Amino acid sequence: MFKKSFMKTAAVGCIAAVSMIGMSQSTLAATDLVVYSAIEAEDLARYAKTFNEDHPDINIKWVRDSTGIVTAKLLAEKDNPQADVVWGLAATSLLLLKSEGLLDPYKPKGVEALDKKFVDKGDVPSWVGMDAWVASICYNTVEAAKNNLTPPKTWKDLLKPEYKGHLIMPNPNSSGTGFLDVSSWLQIYGEDGGWEFMDGLHENISRYTHSGSKPCKLAAAGEIPIGISFAFRGAKSKAKGAPLEIIVPEEGVGWDMEATAIIAGTDKLKAAQTLVDWSITKKANEMYNIGYAVVAYPGVAKPVKFFPENLLDKMIDNDFEFAANNRKRILSTWQERYDSKSDPKKK
Repeated sequence: MFKKSFMKTAAVGCIAAVSMIGMSQSTLAATDLVVYSAIEAEDLARYAKTFNEDHPDINIKWVRDSTGIVTAKLLAEKDNPQADVVWGLAATSLLLLKSEGLLDPYKPKGVEALDKKFVDKGDVPSWVGMDAWVASICYNTVEAAKNNLTPPKTWKDLLKPEYKGHLIMPNPNSSGTGFLDVSSWLQIYGEDGGWEFMDGLHENISRYTHSGSKPCKLAAAGEIPIGISFAFRGAKSKAKGAPLEIIVPEEGVGWDMEATAIIAGTDKLKAAQTLVDWSITKKANEMYNIGYAVVAYPGVAKPVKFFPENLLDKMIDNDFEFAANNRKRILSTWQERYDSKSDPKKK
């Protein structure tokens, strides 16, 4: 009697346990993560697909825009966060979000394997880096020849009268690439010298785009001779046959890293942590290397065809704290001085 009762109780317990497991799996199967990102739009499906190979129970719902717009959106939503995770946003933006208390510190599994400069310096990291993108000049040799232009060797060469109307660069208020350009010039030349340089550059600028890759894409398509953009985009376009020279100015080039973080207050913390854990794996970094030449996991990056050989040596000692702490002031000053040539904003 006792034995039969015990077996029945045990069976009920097993059924309950199996039911709980089933419920857990069902819950995970229905887990939607709202992920804000500035990753190139063409790469979003690949990122989600690669992640889902290991975690099919988490569905990524992307909200994608340029760096400045994503950053502004997160700040505007401070009191009512809509995102669960940020996957692919400039580290300078994440430092700002950290200072505003918008990030939930988390030490992902295996973070010790990453290059230390790609990890937030807090006792418990608020963000972890993925890859780095580096400024460069995309120079269309065919269009330049039509306009009797000579290749620039330095940033200051771009101030020469011959380049007037032949330059495009990103607006730093909407583009992370644009912001790393501006903040790097302020570091290279000093505050007064940096703004003086940009005053002269503005005279030669045709227009400011709201995308960091667009100036290089436009140069590759022959719509403008010179686009200030980032090196990998130039290499990618050149590999497809575009008549581009990728120029690394002698003074040095700005750079930033894309990074990942959990938004404070998410009610899907476990799934968010799963994504962040995966985002720093070797497999994830191999995926980043398809689109970026510099990644956070040592030994993963493979040579990229047409990527400038001297580029890594020309990366400035970027003061991320300066860029983050002065971001609002820098962008306000830039807007006041130069926004008249910006493309219309998306509605």
